[in-house]
Amino acid sequence: MLILGFAGLLLAVGASSAAPAPARVAHTDTALTALTAPVSRDTLADTTATFASDSALAAFRLIVGDSTTTRPRPKVVVLSDWYYRRLQVHRVVAYATIPVFALQWAAGDQLFRKGSDAPTWAKSMHRAGATTLAGMFTVNTVTGLWNLWDSRSVPQNRALRTVHALTMLAADGAFTYAGVKLSEEAETSTSKRQLHRTIALSAMGVTVLSGLAMKIWNR
Repeated sequence: MLILGFAGLLLAVGASSAAPAPARVAHTDTALTALTAPVSRDTLADTTATFASDSALAAFRLIVGDSTTTRPRPKVVVLSDWYYRRLQVHRVVAYATIPVFALQWAAGDQLFRKGSDAPTWAKSMHRAGATTLAGMFTVNTVTGLWNLWDSRSVPQNRALRTVHALTMLAADGAFTYAGVKLSEEAETSTSKRQLHRTIALSAMGVTVLSGLAMKIWNR
């Protein structure tokens, strides 16, 4: 019995010396690779199980991130074909207002300096230009507000579109006031003529700047 007990002790000592020592994963090249390389959700549990301490596991999760967290999918907004047709009309009309603005400025300058003695072409052109601008702004107000409503769920450049709509509505009001209220009074009153000119030119400036902002930043 003594001999058998001694033999069993030798076998136990031999088996314990042959067992591999626990790997110090945090100090190996393999561990560093695991910390820096992308890790998929399928292998996250297996990879984290190789770390020898809680601090190494926390560092791993800090670098890699918890890829098991479910993230909501982005909402897809589909705009209709009519949205883009209205947008094309809106842009063409906006570009067409620039030469009309130039003609209005030339005719209006004659009326401003000469009043009722201004040449006939200036009076006729100014009236025709005012009527043309009224139609153009009506078209662009309808198409612009319609598209603003259709794109209300689109987060990109929403603030820019809203500011553009508000500034153009302000320009609508300014042109209407200058044309309906001040046009006849400007023919006989120097102060009204000055006010008519100031409001009209200010509305033109706001229109051009607002259009440029949409051209540059509304991508």
